[in-house]
Amino acid sequence: MANTPQARKRIRRNERRAEINTNRISRIRTFLKKVETAIAGGDKTAASAALKEAQPELARGVARGVLHKNTASRKMSRLTKRVASLG
Repeated sequence: MANTPQARKRIRRNERRAEINTNRISRIRTFLKKVETAIAGGDKTAASAALKEAQPELARGVARGVLHKNTASRKMSRLTKRVASLG
């Protein structure tokens, strides 16, 4: 167990940050799932619109430090390719 005041504060802060980051990742996954659902449905316009909403969320995840830059880039690239192949 943490004995120093700064260690106790660090534990409290880490718990708060972990909850915030979990919520951010969950939000990003929700947007990605909307794109996946639209792709599975075969609706290119809906998939394109969902992708357009998901891209800023991925970029925000990178900016906030919950996703690595290359991970977000890879996800955007793969989704974009799948949406384009619907046409």
